[in-house]
Amino acid sequence: MKISILGSVLIKMKSRTVISVIVIIIILFLARSIYSDHNLKKIISACILAQTQTSSIEEAKKICVDKFK
Repeated sequence: MKISILGSVLIKMKSRTVISVIVIIIILFLARSIYSDHNLKKIISACILAQTQTSSIEEAKKICVDKFK
């Protein structure tokens, strides 16, 4: 009797661990997809700032967007 109770407790603990890991992976994936757009905008802005030293703003935007998208 005690062995079967202990076995069911271990199975519940393992299933909770697996579910927790899956939830964490989903949350990390969503955070990555949300912030990747933000990071891309920052990269393009920095590129435009650097490119404006050698060319016009519109030309710099075109160069940077083509380079990073």
